[in-house]
Amino acid sequence: MSTQELELSRLEPWLRANVPGFDGPLSAEKFPGGQSNPTFKLTAGEDEYVLRRKPPGELLASAHAVDREYRVLDALRDTDVPVPNAVVLCGDDDIIGSMFYVMEHLEGRIFWDPAVPEVDIAERTAIYDEMNRVLAALHSVSVDEVGLSDYGKPGNYYARQIGRWTKQYRASETETVADMEALMEWLPNNIPEGVETVALVHGDYRLDNMIFHPTEPRIIGILDWELSTLGDPLADLAYQLMAWQFPREGGIAGLAGLDRAELGLPSDKDYIAAYCQRTGRSSIDNWPFYMAFCFFRIAAILQGIKKRAQIGTASSAEADSRAIMVGPLAALGAACIPKLAGKWPLSER
Repeated sequence: MSTQELELSRLEPWLRANVPGFDGPLSAEKFPGGQSNPTFKLTAGEDEYVLRRKPPGELLASAHAVDREYRVLDALRDTDVPVPNAVVLCGDDDIIGSMFYVMEHLEGRIFWDPAVPEVDIAERTAIYDEMNRVLAALHSVSVDEVGLSDYGKPGNYYARQIGRWTKQYRASETETVADMEALMEWLPNNIPEGVETVALVHGDYRLDNMIFHPTEPRIIGILDWELSTLGDPLADLAYQLMAWQFPREGGIAGLAGLDRAELGLPSDKDYIAAYCQRTGRSSIDNWPFYMAFCFFRIAAILQGIKKRAQIGTASSAEADSRAIMVGPLAALGAACIPKLAGKWPLSER
């Protein structure tokens, strides 16, 4: 059974037994994307669901944690962070060949291009402000109140993240990339002091992981929580801004070279300032570190996709095009390695 298919003859009776009100017949259609965890739309009678599964086959340690995704969706159910309702988790690999969970299917809009050409300037501005608002809301969630105080290890967030992604990168390395070597040497020696590790962080907070209301610039669901943990909220903020630096062409479209003001999009400076206002910050120190870390981490993630594409377990036809971004993204990360001194000059962007 490939990552593009589901064994419905085994899945349907399991869903009938474990999902209240489930009524078939069952059909499934794979969503595009989903290089990490294959994602399917399930239709059963008049009801629709979404299924996320681990890819079958040999996997990197600690990757594809769909059980963690399910846990965080369930925990955020009654908070100000919009998420699909978590329906059921199946830890039995024998049902469809790997662990999976089922969640609510939300009808709305997903914008794949960060320039959001589908809407007018006013709505584009509102969409970006909504992303900022929800990010601040996420980082304001009390992990104790929602039962996630043990969702990540306390302290040493960046040391653990850098160590994890260095290990993952080495496990999937296919060639020597000089800029990745530079990042792996520089990052652990330049972690800022006093890093926060008390917030729930998404880990992959970007436009195409959000479902917007069909007609309003309002987020109704944040998706893809596989990389979520307890950590430094500035990692989420930097990750989103990092993605905007990507070139327009290539496997992952960014905003490089576009006139943001003309499009109604915020500058890095203005987006950071809005986030700081919403979260009660006066400034952010050592911004180059956060950007370098995020470029390093995404390059390591894409290296894993590149390796899986080579061995035939990557779950998306786009895997090859994204894999070629490892070198360019590592280069952008290496370019963020100046001496850290004082506050990042936000006025430069």
